[in-house]
Amino acid sequence: MITIKGTLSRITYQNPENHYTVCRLRVPKVVEPITVVGHLAGVAEGEQLVLQGSWTSHPKYGDQFKAEMFEVTLPATVSGIRKYLASGLINGISGFLADKIVDTFGEQTLDIIENEPDRLLDVHGIGKRKKRLIEKAWNTHHSVRRVMQFLQESKIGVTHSSAILKTYGDKALDVLQTDPYRIAVDVPGLGFQAADTLAKAAGTKADDAKRLGACILCRLSDLEQDGHVCGEKDDLIKFCARTARVDAALFDPVLDELADNKEINIEGERIYNHRLYRAETGIARRINALLSMPVRPFQINPGQIMEEVLASLAVQLSDEQLDVVTRILEQRISIITGGPGTGKTTLVRALCAVFKRLNLTVVLSAPTGRAARRLSEVTGKKASTLHKLLGFDHENSTFMRNFSNPLDLDLFVVDEASMVDTALMFHLVEAMPPTATLILVGDTFQLPSVGPGNVLSDLIASERIAVFSLSNIFRQAKESPIVMHAHSIRNGELPDLKSADPSKPSEFYFIENRDPAKVVETIAELCAKRIPKAFPHIEETQVLTPMHRGEAGTINLNQRLQAVLNPEGPGIDSQGQTFRPGDKVMHLKNNYEKEVFNGDIGRVMEVDKAEGTVLVDYDGRGVSYDLLELSELTLAYTVSVHKSQGSEYDAVIIALTTAHYPLLQRNLLYTAMTRGKYLVIIVGASRALTIAFENDKTARRLSGLKHLLMED
Repeated sequence: MITIKGTLSRITYQNPENHYTVCRLRVPKVVEPITVVGHLAGVAEGEQLVLQGSWTSHPKYGDQFKAEMFEVTLPATVSGIRKYLASGLINGISGFLADKIVDTFGEQTLDIIENEPDRLLDVHGIGKRKKRLIEKAWNTHHSVRRVMQFLQESKIGVTHSSAILKTYGDKALDVLQTDPYRIAVDVPGLGFQAADTLAKAAGTKADDAKRLGACILCRLSDLEQDGHVCGEKDDLIKFCARTARVDAALFDPVLDELADNKEINIEGERIYNHRLYRAETGIARRINALLSMPVRPFQINPGQIMEEVLASLAVQLSDEQLDVVTRILEQRISIITGGPGTGKTTLVRALCAVFKRLNLTVVLSAPTGRAARRLSEVTGKKASTLHKLLGFDHENSTFMRNFSNPLDLDLFVVDEASMVDTALMFHLVEAMPPTATLILVGDTFQLPSVGPGNVLSDLIASERIAVFSLSNIFRQAKESPIVMHAHSIRNGELPDLKSADPSKPSEFYFIENRDPAKVVETIAELCAKRIPKAFPHIEETQVLTPMHRGEAGTINLNQRLQAVLNPEGPGIDSQGQTFRPGDKVMHLKNNYEKEVFNGDIGRVMEVDKAEGTVLVDYDGRGVSYDLLELSELTLAYTVSVHKSQGSEYDAVIIALTTAHYPLLQRNLLYTAMTRGKYLVIIVGASRALTIAFENDKTARRLSGLKHLLMED
């Protein structure tokens, strides 16, 4: 690695979440400051830095130094110390006070502030209150430097260092030195090996119970990230024995101790972390309790149902639909499932009309903001996200609505229920009033929830809940090749997707192209020219792709589409992206203060480079982001198939190449295809399409919900 030294002259950008920094460094004998990028936690303008890394070339910003390791070099001379303290870096020390402190202690000044702060009381004008202020400010600023130095010496990467600092704050160094295995459990994605490196350096033995316990907890955390609710005991022990390089027999007493401390729960051959065990058993307990309650007799007959639906919705229910509505009224909990065009939405609208006639309260909800808005559009009734409805408190990670403070409703409809994970389903059923009716609506053939569990499928498999599987495709839906092709794939039949004549209007096209670079160019041409010309009625075109990286991944496609669709105008740069007025953007994390949620898509309205702000329009509501908040935004000309769940777009273009092989599955293909309302175009290789279709082995998710429900 290359080493450079210099003075930090300006911080252009710093992400408070991961400390990713873009800055300018003045280097001796170099006229212009150089640009430095990297995870530089705790640095401030005016400080002397020693950086290790390599030179890179950015296509837009030119040569940059990418820092892999860094060190803040504190001044050693009296003049340097005087200038350092007078710079304003340490809150409470003015230029005048800096002179007095340095005049008193000379070259020992910084060492005294760091290690003997009580001696500051010897300086005229510094009392106990001022001393505490200086001591706190010094520790706040330099605790980051100490942690970074400790981790770098321990060969822990700067990305992980930032996550550790975010988790523990100024207590990070104490945690690292006294209980390093905590970081394996508390810091997502860090992993057991990083913590083990620190612990071994401190002399921890291979068979230490704390080390083996951390290995188990970390493995359960990794399984959760992969969608599992629990681990299978034998596999868990074998994996941990290999990872820790110890005899498997050593883990039996460790498991017992973790269970005694309520860090894990052992349910036969299933091992849970305590939080997910509480959630999964809570779902089973609450559903069984709700099912045991007598169903309220609704004073309405089939004829009145038909009459009300026809009067309210101008819809004539089919015999199947009338039968389903009538039978749902006899259930405490029901599941409505089926593919596109089978009438799921019509049933929900009909049930809303019936409950309105009965003067009962109906509440509609969905897991995401876009899914809730879509539900509201198709029903004509207000729908909320589950987090908002349940009163999620983001500061304390608690829900206002619960068993002791249930929701006020008679009918609770949850759409896109396949997206609801184990933890959220637990809070959902906990907040159910004991006399209300719950209806879960979803398509089990879509991708499962991002979070752990496969709740909707487990509920169906338990056979404890009434399930209404809709298979009859209505006439108008049968006229749509999108619907018919989706059902063919759902039923295990690969349709002839190439049958559409590209020279004639259709709703579905497959454009063969094996070269990922040409796939990108074809998609750019479709978005910029061909679709607007051939389908002027289409207002929104969304590109979908299975992966983020690669030629046909979201990152590259977004850059290419921005260059074609919105190439000019003033912009603000953030982490390799430029945001301009007119750009399509997606919000990446739930922000309850702004009331913008993970997956929400908007358009940039204004960019103020002087103020460093970006104003985004979300369905008519303007939301402002400052420079430090731009990490919550990304370009959204292209989004992953997973991010598109719960959404529907006028037109969908799907990039499908063999480079996407790790994620090619039938349910991913099906999910992507069913996002389009009027037009679906697949651009890619026939081989990739075949791979996706033939891979019907949906990854098994470990959980015990089905068994817990069946045991009642």
